[in-house]
Amino acid sequence: MSYIDGFVIAVPTADKQKFIDHANTFDPVFIEYGATRVLECWGDDVPAGKQTDFQRAVQARDDETVVFSWVEWPDKATRDAGFKKMMEDPRMDPKTNPMPFDGARMIFGGFAPVVDLGSRA
Repeated sequence: MSYIDGFVIAVPTADKQKFIDHANTFDPVFIEYGATRVLECWGDDVPAGKQTDFQRAVQARDDETVVFSWVEWPDKATRDAGFKKMMEDPRMDPKTNPMPFDGARMIFGGFAPVVDLGSRA
């Protein structure tokens, strides 16, 4: 079964295009190292909660938009090998490909799917 890496970040709303450009440079490396799919999703309907919400999770400010992203891998072994290669890849160096967001507030993790329904189209 597939393996999923999920990410939630706060991006300055004014830097939407910088984020898209960064993703278009960064995300193909995931595919090159074995990922089958990468989605970058700009917050559109992200309500404030009473106890928890995405904004508080990443300490988003009023001038930031929450982005939800995920990378799908064929399995965890491919993901682990791909991440190892990515960490050694000079294209991933933040000095040459700086993140247009505060990486310290990023939430991320790896997930093993337990239910997978629907179309892959």
